Amino acid sequence: MKSILILCNGSPPSEQLFSKYRAKTAYFIAADGGANIALKLGTTPDVIIGDLDSYDGSNKESSEIIFRPSQELNDLEKALQQAQKEKGTHIYILGATGHRLDQTLKNLSVLKQFSPKFQRIRIADNFGEMRLLPPSFADDFAIGTQISLFPLSGKVTGITTQGLKYPLKNEFIKNGVRDGSSNEVIKNPVQITHKEGDLLMFVKHNND
Repeated sequence: MKSILILCNGSPPSEQLFSKYRAKTAYFIAADGGANIALKLGTTPDVIIGDLDSYDGSNKESSEIIFRPSQELNDLEKALQQAQKEKGTHIYILGATGHRLDQTLKNLSVLKQFSPKFQRIRIADNFGEMRLLPPSFADDFAIGTQISLFPLSGKVTGITTQGLKYPLKNEFIKNGVRDGSSNEVIKNPVQITHKEGDLLMFVKHNND
């Protein structure tokens, strides 16, 4: 198992959040301007990768620099390709949300694209953590944790949940029609199954 942290150039994570995820990982990739955020956080990436249009050059003396000018890929895609080369298995992504909404939506699309390529891939920000769920999922959470379910693309069908305050029983959610936001953990383990579609789960950070 090899855990890798990727830091993008969106809304910066808090020092506490960054430290939490950095402690989980053995290797640190900055996606272009994410290197500037890393410098402000007082840390140095192992690798800085991208077209380098946002990177100010401050870390060039101590990080490997990989210039990837392709406009067919965004900087997160380039960072994830590098994570594959490094044989990463568990990927944690910070700074991929906030600022421009179009870039946040693009990064959620990238999450779908790369989810099959790693054992675990998660996007986190100062509010919570997102992941795409497999057809059958079970895990424990602190009682009272807020969990939201969204269809990443179109419609998700056959959703059944256990352990949540508002259960679903072989039901669907669909963009523009119905979602599963702001549910709450009341019992463990939380179990979520679905039959078809891309089901995105957002878990709100507990303040304690």
